[in-house]
Amino acid sequence: QVQLVESGGGLVQAGGSLRLSCATSGNIFRITTMGWYRQAPGKQRELAALITTGGMTNYADSVKGRFTISRDNAKNTVYLQMNSLKPEDTAVYYCKADLYTRVGGVLSNYWGQGTQVTVSS
Repeated sequence: QVQLVESGGGLVQAGGSLRLSCATSGNIFRITTMGWYRQAPGKQRELAALITTGGMTNYADSVKGRFTISRDNAKNTVYLQMNSLKPEDTAVYYCKADLYTRVGGVLSNYWGQGTQVTVSS
């Protein structure tokens, strides 16, 4: 059993900052890529940011220069620092981890339950 638990969402004014955390626990052998996705009302879920085990990152154009993804491999935790927030950043934010649960196992992806981020104008 693998669990991803997000925290750090909330209500913030435009221009403000929030930091999301996602802790992964359970039957984990090795985590590869971790990421944050978001889904606004009436829209499809989209990628916000990804980070590999080695620290390589990838960002959606809409968040480049404002969001920073990082991870603590010892804690199996990924973070998303969100600065200069805009009303259009309002969404449910989900973390995702691609991982192996055992040696020689299949790479599978797991999702958190989501955390609401609301940015008021």
